Amino acid sequence: MSAPRTIIVAGAGIGGLTTSLALAAKGFRVINLEKAERLEEAGAGLQLSPNASRVLIDLGLAGRLAQRAIVPDAVTVMSARTGRALVRLPLGDAAGARAGAPYWVIHRADLQAALEAQVNAHPSIDLRLGCRFEDFANDVHGVSIGHRCRAERRQDSALALIGADGIWSTVRGKLFPTAQPRFSGLIAWRGTVEAKALPQRAALAGVQLWMGPDAHLVVYPISGGRLVNLVAIVADDWRREGWSAPGDARDIQRRFAAAGWASAARLLIDSVENWKRWALFAMPDGGVWTAGSTALLGDAAHGMLPFAAQGAGMAIEDAAVLAKCLGESHGADASNAALPVAASLQRYAQARSARVARVQRLARQNGGIYHLKGPIALARDLAMQALGGERLLARQNWIYDWRA
Repeated sequence: MSAPRTIIVAGAGIGGLTTSLALAAKGFRVINLEKAERLEEAGAGLQLSPNASRVLIDLGLAGRLAQRAIVPDAVTVMSARTGRALVRLPLGDAAGARAGAPYWVIHRADLQAALEAQVNAHPSIDLRLGCRFEDFANDVHGVSIGHRCRAERRQDSALALIGADGIWSTVRGKLFPTAQPRFSGLIAWRGTVEAKALPQRAALAGVQLWMGPDAHLVVYPISGGRLVNLVAIVADDWRREGWSAPGDARDIQRRFAAAGWASAARLLIDSVENWKRWALFAMPDGGVWTAGSTALLGDAAHGMLPFAAQGAGMAIEDAAVLAKCLGESHGADASNAALPVAASLQRYAQARSARVARVQRLARQNGGIYHLKGPIALARDLAMQALGGERLLARQNWIYDWRA
């Protein structure tokens, strides 16, 4: 029998591990189920803007992450046609000071490793690897969860179940069987290269966003500057599920050469030997969230296109709001202990759905803007240059200045 304040989290990705830490900080006992036998890299680099980094810092991760993350000096928007910089959005320490938290770029594996270490050090979190969530049912304690740890079938009772198990969520499939992600018609090619393998003129101190016809490329340093992360987005009808299908380097090289991209961008693409492909699926705007004592979080609730660099950020925000809502009614210092779990989860959904929908729309709009061609692309470039980096960056303040 589980303790009265036990919560089960399905999934130990970025969202699931952050949720476990946030709930434990509110006085809950957490069981975190993860089907993988060990946590390994899924993806390559990611960006953590201040709205996300401040949550992680508040959870005590500053020391672990500061050693692994890089503070980029700027986001530089590049023209695929000319190879020149169009505009520079200043980041660095000054932007972090304004927002009250840093803007970080980091290897996904480094972030996951830091979260896992923090989880394993917490006495109130039981991380169970090799344990696959299977089903759930409401019971007198809240919810009863069936899961399989290797060959053994187990049953646990908990106050609530949180599905943080990704875009192809098993929990969502049980909760909302008709809510399915939709293919965007785009795929991401992901790869990394040793920074020392690039010519000096390709050295990076920040993020580069290359915009071209029907495609774009994002490049930034990770792993303390030792590696450079590349993500190339192109239109395609390949739609296999998963994050890490192998891709033929010659295919992506031919695509960008045929489209007439500048030599500096092609140099970056040609430097990567091992590419992985990821078909981009997204959930409907606003996501799907909760029913009874079960709630969804991160990609399971609202998987989005990555063109606002907020996929991980929104999952981290979800974790903070979920823990706050449950903590106010059922945590160690509950201020409203009479509120049912289902009502607390509804408050969480109401607090998140409009903001998430706005970010989903922004990501989709950004993708369209990045891929313009012809005269309208030239008009876009001129408009960006006229606005300037400071004003373009200020348009992101509604994202970066968020607090739980």
